[in-house]
Amino acid sequence: MQHPTVKTFFDPSSNTFSHVVWDPATLKAAVLDSVLDYDAASGRSSHASADELIAWVRAEKLSVEWVIDTHVHADHLSAAAHVQAQLGGKLAIGEHVRAVQETFGKLFNAGDEFHSDGRQFDHLFSDGERYMIGGIEAIAMHTPGHTPACMTHVIGDAAFVGDTLFMPDYGTARCDFPGGDATTLYQSIQRIFALPASTRIFLCHDYKTANREILQHETTVAAERSGNIHVHDGISEAEFVAMRTARDATLSMPQLILPAVQVNMRAGQFPPAEDNGVRYLKIPLNAI
Repeated sequence: MQHPTVKTFFDPSSNTFSHVVWDPATLKAAVLDSVLDYDAASGRSSHASADELIAWVRAEKLSVEWVIDTHVHADHLSAAAHVQAQLGGKLAIGEHVRAVQETFGKLFNAGDEFHSDGRQFDHLFSDGERYMIGGIEAIAMHTPGHTPACMTHVIGDAAFVGDTLFMPDYGTARCDFPGGDATTLYQSIQRIFALPASTRIFLCHDYKTANREILQHETTVAAERSGNIHVHDGISEAEFVAMRTARDATLSMPQLILPAVQVNMRAGQFPPAEDNGVRYLKIPLNAI
């Protein structure tokens, strides 16, 4: 199986891993799940984290073909638009982003300026779609449950799973966002578990545990199947759904969900400026 090279960047403010994956033979690359720095208290944004990634890509002389978000993130703002402006490539997400745009476009009363057909992105991946990064074949797998639009990108022997799975000692994604579903997540995880046991799994987040003080961003299908505390082999769908539903009921909303979704459903762009030249993010009251 083809073996791409991966460089991972970590954003401590959102506990997010961004990944650069490339074909070492051609130096063609993709950037997945980049982060835009955002301070909720002041409403100020910056590109410091993304610029670190961009500078590294340039120093390594990689040629970016794809800038991908695995889903519409609720815990950080995407820097995809900025990364594309600096490095090129097609900006892409799964085709079911339309469902997320429809739901949140209404929640934020986005108006006629916002289109819920995915046109903000250059490419919408369909389930099972094959594409290339240099000479390495990649497959986009629709793995919903956390959100309707979640995709796992299997690039050679590496799978980029977004928020679907965490390290085995931390478990699985929450399913209580609009369009999320625990039964669907269980079924999506079984698709990931059907990949070869040696497949490397690259995560979007890690939060450590009481027994582990070191952040980790990589595991394998075999390790997840044998040791994931929520969904290892032998856990039935009914058992998983009961656990996930009970656990989700105890969780608070991510601190950045409202600003993040407004930006990320627009492919990393802020809403258009109003007549005073200022861009605004909305806070719907008592709505979620």
